[in-house]
Amino acid sequence: MSQISRNAATIEEQQYEYIIAMGISTGGPKLLSQIIPTLEQNLSATYLIVQHMPQGFTKNLAARLNSLSALEVKEAEHEEVLKRGTVYIAPGGKQLKIINGLRPQINITDDLPYKGHKPSVNIMMSSLAELKSCSKKMIAVIMTGMGSDGLEGVSDLKRTYPCEVIAQDQASSTVYGMPKAIANAGLADYIASAENITQIIKRIVGDNHGR
Repeated sequence: MSQISRNAATIEEQQYEYIIAMGISTGGPKLLSQIIPTLEQNLSATYLIVQHMPQGFTKNLAARLNSLSALEVKEAEHEEVLKRGTVYIAPGGKQLKIINGLRPQINITDDLPYKGHKPSVNIMMSSLAELKSCSKKMIAVIMTGMGSDGLEGVSDLKRTYPCEVIAQDQASSTVYGMPKAIANAGLADYIASAENITQIIKRIVGDNHGR
């Protein structure tokens, strides 16, 4: 491949409209194995996932999801530039932030747990809210899990960027804590069953750039 072709491919990989950020905990691996394979390559999006897991487990989770999905699913690496059609899973035992609004990229840190969580949904979501000059639209998805991780970050994001928020409903949640906190705070634009989350994402993003 020529240098010009490589450059063109790189530019194309970076062309996406939406950053879809997901936070999930108890019951997450099973739910993600249902949701991620139903996301299609033609959606103009890149995906971030914080799943509460200790160090050493998220790489296997990413590999399993990758084997089920048409999208590339991988454990996030430091300084990676976000690409369309790729799902990045925060490494267990690390914090994941997104930096550089003009060319969003991953920043993996060894910062302390935030309110007991490492990785923390709040840390990821708040980093998106802090991006400057970012033209991407945001979708935040908060799913099954204990506690309220994600509440602060989603609140920050909602105040800062055009953002649609999806919270999983009680009936389909293994533990109705994290999505309940979002719903009770009035931050949810959609409250959805597990099986309907993908459909809502598709409806918001639209196939083929909204056509």
